[in-house]
Amino acid sequence: MTLLQAAAIMMGGATGALLRFLVSSGVYQWLGRDFPYGTLAVNIIGSFLIGLLSEGLLAEPVGRLAAAYRPALLVGFLGAFTTFSTFSLETLSLIEQGQLFRAMTNVLASVALCLAAVTLGVVTGRSLLLLPAALLTAHTFPYGQILLNLLGAFLLGFIFILATRHTSLHPEWRAVTLITLLGLFSMVSGLYLIFHLLESGDEFSLNWTKPLILFSLNFFLCSFGVWLGLTAGRIS
Repeated sequence: MTLLQAAAIMMGGATGALLRFLVSSGVYQWLGRDFPYGTLAVNIIGSFLIGLLSEGLLAEPVGRLAAAYRPALLVGFLGAFTTFSTFSLETLSLIEQGQLFRAMTNVLASVALCLAAVTLGVVTGRSLLLLPAALLTAHTFPYGQILLNLLGAFLLGFIFILATRHTSLHPEWRAVTLITLLGLFSMVSGLYLIFHLLESGDEFSLNWTKPLILFSLNFFLCSFGVWLGLTAGRIS
């Protein structure tokens, strides 16, 4: 193991642990703590992602470029994001409380759903390999802008929850306002990505697959970023 790989794994682990805390806390706030929903959610999401990434990182030429990042993502990030030890402790706690049915449900649901999620991830990853190579590897693909949009969406959710925490705004109007802001942000940022590709010399006259996938991916990531921002704002 090189020093670069060790540093990448540590950074991936720190990021995965923080994201696990945010996701599980958000799920517990949403569904309550009567059942280990938060741990189950991160394990299912992590299982899907490890199946997806284990296939996607093997693509050429992505596979050559991802050699140093594969341990950081699969071992560091997803290793810290998912948690078998917490699952075991929460199951034991349910048994000690006499809730045998919930304990058994947690075991069966975790095994079955995580196995289904990793299978779906592998199938999705293999399907992505069938897309045109230029879609995933072209130098014009705006990875940096997508990451900036994700960060902007996170800040949008975080600032929104802080700004409306002590207001008397009705919950329905608050939800409408948030959905409107999310829609505007994802639409404007998505259009910016498309224009960026056009300015870079990309042509969509023959194939609109790339902009459609890009726009949909941006909307999904913006929604996820806003949700993370809301969660971080609630627990701050």
